[in-house]
Amino acid sequence: MSLRSSLATFVGNSSYFVLHNVLHRGGTSLPGKLAIKIDPNVMTTLAEKYDVILVTGTNGKTLTTALATRVLREKYTDVITNPSGSNMMQGITGTMLTAKPKKNGQKPVAILEVDEANMEEVARQLKPKAFVLTNIFRDQLDRYGEIYTTYEKILKGIRLFPEATVIANADSPIFMRGNLPNPKVYFGFKTESETGDMRAPYNTDGVLSPTDNSVLHYHYITFANQGSYFSKTDDFKRPELDYAVTKLNELTPRYSNFDIDGQTYQIEIGGEYNIYNALAAYTIGRYMGVSQAQIKRAFESNAQIFGRQEAVKVDDKDVTIVLIKNPVGANQVIQMMASDDQPFSVIALLNANYADGIDTSWIWDTEFEDLAKTNMQAISTGGERYKDLYVRIKMAGFGDQPVYEDLTRIVAAIKAQPTEHVYVAATYTAMLQLREQLKQAGYIKTGMEG
Repeated sequence: MSLRSSLATFVGNSSYFVLHNVLHRGGTSLPGKLAIKIDPNVMTTLAEKYDVILVTGTNGKTLTTALATRVLREKYTDVITNPSGSNMMQGITGTMLTAKPKKNGQKPVAILEVDEANMEEVARQLKPKAFVLTNIFRDQLDRYGEIYTTYEKILKGIRLFPEATVIANADSPIFMRGNLPNPKVYFGFKTESETGDMRAPYNTDGVLSPTDNSVLHYHYITFANQGSYFSKTDDFKRPELDYAVTKLNELTPRYSNFDIDGQTYQIEIGGEYNIYNALAAYTIGRYMGVSQAQIKRAFESNAQIFGRQEAVKVDDKDVTIVLIKNPVGANQVIQMMASDDQPFSVIALLNANYADGIDTSWIWDTEFEDLAKTNMQAISTGGERYKDLYVRIKMAGFGDQPVYEDLTRIVAAIKAQPTEHVYVAATYTAMLQLREQLKQAGYIKTGMEG
């Protein structure tokens, strides 16, 4: 380690100690930011100790990374990760700085969630063993641009390491672009017959064939642009799957039961979209030599994931915190709510900070109208952009709603809901603000699984 890297590491670790042990504040971004200021390439030195796996994509990065961390810990004694979704350069640097790899003869593993726009620089420094691609949907147009622009940002990182394995969601046709020479492992759904012929809904992004940009057809669609696709203008089709969800057994808001390659698994989180994340984690585990029995045990542990269907008891209310940030993800959350057979209330919180995306136009492509088909008894809105969300919900047919511009009132608002079960659907920074209010009120602790 160079003198500059040593100094950067010392300063980063010292600031982390002060934050966590003196000021009792969480976070790894500031230590990482300070270390990068001293040595912009400090991660290169830190990463030499690890087998590095990078997880990226629009939706599902945090849950995929958290589940994969559980899975890998069944086999590896030393696995580090960035559990709170701090997925940009400074946060990842902070994670690497504060890790203490064990000297037990086994090479430690770093499995890290990475923001799509940061992939090139993070990959250059960490020299990954594998890249994991979850999906690409329209998201934060102000930061990423359209989906093909987003994918190109990811490709810039992958192209630096043609020997690294690409573990990709084969149900997403955009990942078939790029002519990558890398070894590939594919996962997807194989729950229906391959005999149908349908097109995706007219406003679906990412349904163009990578060979000639014709509109793809599907044997079946899971949601959005994902499914078993094929071209009618040439022989392009979804590649053969290495690992597949073969059956959906039971989907509820609280758990999902499904088969992968004929064996049954369960995760304590609802929504079909989260089964994709479990399948990605399963694939990572198998790639790294984890057995099916070990994966099953990891999946069935009950540790919660930071801000992802996090369950909190607020007096007599059962609160579920769900993250929303783009149309596809929000629509899948609504579909998850539709599987709830009990009455519930919804509090929707919209912020538009940099981490959320300052463009809020996505709320108009979200099918809030579908909430009328659920057991929802009440809906209210809040957050820094509550006016935008209030209008959208009103236009969806729900009339005037209570509004909570000041998120310090949210805990009281939760207690005032007419149902025992309350969903709080929040953008990223609104979710952080909500958790801080719940923490101050004594309903949650600071940490989540890491």
